[in-house]
Amino acid sequence: MHVLYIDADACPVKDECFRVAERVGFRAVVVSNGWINLPRAPFIEQVVVDAGPDVADDWIAERAGPGDIVVTSDIPLADRCLKGGAQALRPNGSVFTPDSIGSALAGRMVGEHLRSVGAMTSGPPP
Repeated sequence: MHVLYIDADACPVKDECFRVAERVGFRAVVVSNGWINLPRAPFIEQVVVDAGPDVADDWIAERAGPGDIVVTSDIPLADRCLKGGAQALRPNGSVFTPDSIGSALAGRMVGEHLRSVGAMTSGPPP
């Protein structure tokens, strides 16, 4: 059975993911660093990993493979999942592709560098 992995700590569309998973016959695996109140359904599984940077990401990336879908805002996790053969989506529904992931990673790295040197200290205006 194919799996819809949800990087759940900051995912605003969990309920929508559950509806889609049920409709298409996927198992929904919700991965987080802490307990989340989820609907009780036979196709929903909760995985609580240890706290720490990238622990949930590592858990997902080690398991996601061909035929699976990962919902995440985390660009490096999306890259790892694509390399493992899974598909990756942002919570807004946009698709990470092998063609788009490189520029997304580069933009993330530029932003990190600018923040580290104090050139950029906030996000875009509201």
